[in-house]
Amino acid sequence: MPEFVVQPLLQSTTVAAHDVHCRGECRHRSTEECAAATHLVFPYRGLFMRHVGSTQSVADANHVLLFNGGQGYQVSHPASGGDACLSLSIPQPLLRELAPAALLLPGDEPVFRDQALRIDERSQVLVALLRHGLCHGVIEPLEAESLALTLVCRSLGPRTAHAPGATRARQRLVDRAKLLLASDLTRRWTLAEIAAEVGGSPVYLTQAFQQVEGLPLYRYHLRLRLAHALDRVVECDDVAALALDLGFSSHSHFSAAFRQAYRRTPSEFRQAALNPCAAKG
Repeated sequence: MPEFVVQPLLQSTTVAAHDVHCRGECRHRSTEECAAATHLVFPYRGLFMRHVGSTQSVADANHVLLFNGGQGYQVSHPASGGDACLSLSIPQPLLRELAPAALLLPGDEPVFRDQALRIDERSQVLVALLRHGLCHGVIEPLEAESLALTLVCRSLGPRTAHAPGATRARQRLVDRAKLLLASDLTRRWTLAEIAAEVGGSPVYLTQAFQQVEGLPLYRYHLRLRLAHALDRVVECDDVAALALDLGFSSHSHFSAAFRQAYRRTPSEFRQAALNPCAAKG
């Protein structure tokens, strides 16, 4: 099996979508790569680290990674299992129209200031609906294009996107916590356990995480688990078993958390992903 598997899902003059799977065998920094064009990458399974110069960002299902065309970067996989991502490429004129000016550097071509932005639950749902719909061939190209542009607009929107803002030391501490959480999604961590693993006091870690990510650590962890459910629930025949596999205490606990985050039950989401016309009707 090759290190990368790239599956084209959609190609139009408006947007190109690809499903990208990586085995993640490179634990340390890879040789430098360079994106041919600017694109947005939405991890939905596993995680990796992206390095641009002396900065780094954790790529997981709570973020969109912003790859600037012509900008060098390196990738590493500190956790086993590899990763899978939905990659969207938007023509530069349209991207400039969609992206808020505050996210871009001055210049003729749209170049993102940051490596990554945190996305909200609605953006996670859009990622899952677009990918499942295209992979199963249940949405038409026009609907897929509209869904993709809505996803880009929302994930870059000032009310839903969140750019990291803290000292480098705090960001590195939070990165270690995020890697720890993603390494074992099903574990019921305590704050003291996480703080001991990453090297900080529980109070300091709580404050740093809130500053960097804009939400409490426990909610960040819950979103990771629920995003994993978005990936798996369409192919799952036993939702109760999936709930336990993701570390929830019961089927009802999982369904309640899923509904609170995504405003629909797991069964309703599965119907929307596989039969969007019926779900709308």
